[in-house]
Amino acid sequence: MSAIFNFQSLLTVILLLICTCAYIRALAPSLIDKNKTGLLGIFWKCARIGERKSPWVACCCVVMAFSILFLQ
Repeated sequence: MSAIFNFQSLLTVILLLICTCAYIRALAPSLIDKNKTGLLGIFWKCARIGERKSPWVACCCVVMAFSILFLQ
């Protein structure tokens, strides 16, 4: 099934996008920061969420990993 129609898969994809964007911005900020508007601005916004809400994102990653490993 597609990640769009399965809510848990959609949350996993969004969480991975946030974590990946924050990681890429930590390594090479110029890649993310040059596109703050438009369609590619989504990656900048995800990176900002990952940086500002990092304890919450980390907690969600742990909960999602537990959910995927033990509840399916």
